[in-house]
Amino acid sequence: MKVLVLNCGSSSLKCQLIDMDTEERIMKGHYDRIGGARSSLRFNVRGNKTVIEHPARNFEEAIHEILNLLISDEYKVIKDFSEIDAVGHRIVHGGEKYKSSVVIDDKVIKTIEDCVTLAPIHNPAGLAGIRACQKLLPNIPMVACFDTSFHQTIEPKAFIYNLPYKYYEDYRIRKYGFHGISHRYIAGRLSEIVGKKDIRLINCHLGQRGISLCN
Repeated sequence: MKVLVLNCGSSSLKCQLIDMDTEERIMKGHYDRIGGARSSLRFNVRGNKTVIEHPARNFEEAIHEILNLLISDEYKVIKDFSEIDAVGHRIVHGGEKYKSSVVIDDKVIKTIEDCVTLAPIHNPAGLAGIRACQKLLPNIPMVACFDTSFHQTIEPKAFIYNLPYKYYEDYRIRKYGFHGISHRYIAGRLSEIVGKKDIRLINCHLGQRGISLCN
């Protein structure tokens, strides 16, 4: 089973093609400066790295270029798009609704749209990636993985800010927790390493534009 994983940022796109049966990362890509005149793609196929100068005005053009490279005679990563069994999208904000990853349908897209005010930079980019794949890979199922889903066990006494309560009632302003995909992986991996299911730890996620702590 091959899964294409996409992480659409404000002006960048990170992607991987993973063979779930062998746990091999077949392809890794990073598209920079999408929407600019000098956008480029760092493309890595099984360890063979190259930089491709190819302007992409939007996420659809960037994803289209990556897909074309996958089936190109030069790289021959896959024979055709039918070899891609699913597409996974990293979505920053799912509000209070989703506690796990979900198959994307119209209701899920509506929820992501409703959360744009809570993540005005990231959710529109995630939606652009989903809509691009709906057009370019129309028959392949897609799954949304929410950064906020990992933190849905936070109790109300912990997630309500010391602000007028109507802000939460009217605008759903509260502590949601972020980088949940990263924190979930770290917690699970450390549990495997120490050989214990119940462990207490503090995770530190240090990103390019965001930092979070989770215990």
